[in-house]
Amino acid sequence: MHAPVLVLAVGNPSRGDDALGPMLAERLERAALPGVEVIVDFQLQVEHSLELEQRRLVVFVDAAVNGAAPFELRSVRPLRDASHTTHALSPAAVLETYARVTGNEPPAALALAVRGSSFGLGEELSAEARHSLESAWQELLRVVTTGEGSGRGRSAS
Repeated sequence: MHAPVLVLAVGNPSRGDDALGPMLAERLERAALPGVEVIVDFQLQVEHSLELEQRRLVVFVDAAVNGAAPFELRSVRPLRDASHTTHALSPAAVLETYARVTGNEPPAALALAVRGSSFGLGEELSAEARHSLESAWQELLRVVTTGEGSGRGRSAS
């Protein structure tokens, strides 16, 4: 049986602030919260849609170049966008793929976009990303334990 809450964190730890998703996932795994499963990958793929089965909530976590600082939390709805033709999907496309393949409604979904500024290969985490990481960590903990977005940053449906 799957945990009711899934956190899908994406990013490349070798690319500076792109490590924000995996770093948050690592903290969450260490916290070992009951009912929460964590998956980390470099990018979202079609196969991730199968991980949504029997979930109540999925939280997509990734670094962002743009958007509100220190993070943006928004709800995600299924949408077949242009990413379905590429090797990396958007969170909305993962939800849409799940719905199309299974014939079921996907679980409630949130996207936590954590603001960074330095994404070069081999770069260290930037000062901005360190600040964003701490703020996003508190929000991620709150979201996975309550299942609700707070509206901090910019939150939109």
